[in-house]
Amino acid sequence: MENQIKLLVSEECTAFTAEEIGTFGSNGIDVSFCAKDGCVVLEEIYSQKPDVVILDMFMTRMDAVSVLKAFDKSRCEVKPVFIVASSFDSDVLQKEIVNCGASYFVLKPYNVSSLAISIIEFYKTGRSRIRPLFSDIVDSSASMEVKVTRILHQIGVPAHIKGYHYLRDSIIMCVDTPEIINAVTKRLYPAVAKNYDTTSSRVERAIRHAIEVAWDRGDVDILNSYFGYTINTGRGKPTNSEFIAMISDKLRLQIQNVS
Repeated sequence: MENQIKLLVSEECTAFTAEEIGTFGSNGIDVSFCAKDGCVVLEEIYSQKPDVVILDMFMTRMDAVSVLKAFDKSRCEVKPVFIVASSFDSDVLQKEIVNCGASYFVLKPYNVSSLAISIIEFYKTGRSRIRPLFSDIVDSSASMEVKVTRILHQIGVPAHIKGYHYLRDSIIMCVDTPEIINAVTKRLYPAVAKNYDTTSSRVERAIRHAIEVAWDRGDVDILNSYFGYTINTGRGKPTNSEFIAMISDKLRLQIQNVS
């Protein structure tokens, strides 16, 4: 098909379903994928000369901001439209992204059909949008379990430890029943413990350990994006209830913005 928009995505093709890839094609978008590695993405931009590039905010070796800063206009006849995808929202980050040359910021997980329409719009008009489109880009079809799982992965909570599963259940419960966060020891821990045939004290210890691991090994930028300055710097990490409350509140806000 002539006049197709050439799209390069810094993501393995396995991250998209065949239907989603087909959606790009049906909208006149010829999509190709490459490793989530900033250096690789930069070289693919120079060799493929795509019209539009979707950069994942956090990639190995070079993140999206570094790629935007390193992009050499002289090596491409026309500068592509840069779209940066991130799993969290930060005003400071968004402004930096746009100042570095991106045209668009989108929150993950996104709806491919809506994103394809936006790609066409921004490619044709060249307009910039700083604020993300919660209402038409966020994948509202993703289950709450999937959304919480993605957040825990991003924060750096290892999936093989017990606290990971306890945290996921706790966050989902607090999204569904917000007031339960005010009764962590009397209601939340016992409810999670019942699901796993264990005790409340073991649930509390396992969650605390999971948070400690995330704080020791997780990405500082991602942790700050979720918790910012709301956590006591003297302690260095949130309490169990602070952690659960911050994540569940963020998810509830996203749901409200989508609805």
